[in-house]
Amino acid sequence: MANAEQVVSSLFAAWTKLDLEAIMSHFAEDAVWDNVPMSPAKGKAAIREMTQGFLKDATSFDAKILRSQSVGNVVFNERVDTLGMKSGKSAAIPVAGMFELDNSGKIKVWRDYFDLGTFTKQIS
Repeated sequence: MANAEQVVSSLFAAWTKLDLEAIMSHFAEDAVWDNVPMSPAKGKAAIREMTQGFLKDATSFDAKILRSQSVGNVVFNERVDTLGMKSGKSAAIPVAGMFELDNSGKIKVWRDYFDLGTFTKQIS
C-alpha cells in the first residue's frame, strides 16, 4: 500500500503543473470525485471530463495544505486552493478534503467541501 499522504501530495503536484495525464494517473477506474456543492463525477472518464473543464480556463493552480491527517488509506486535509484564470482573475478557496485510496494506492474517493459562492464571487 502506498503512503496515502504522499499520493495526495503527488496529485496536487500534478495539478500545480496543470498536467491532465499526471492528474488522471492518480485515480482508480471506478473513482468518484465529489466537489460537494456540485454533482459528483463518477468513474475515470467523468473525472477526466471535469478535470478538463477546470484546466481549459486555468492558467495556474496551487493548493496550500494547512493541515493534513491520515489514518490507513484515508487522508483528510484543510487547504486553500488558488486558481488563476485565463480571464486574468483568480480565486482562493478554503477547502476541506477527504481522500480514500484503494490497496494499489489509487484514489477511489475524493470529496471536497467548499463554498461555491466564495469561488464564483472571485471569478465573476
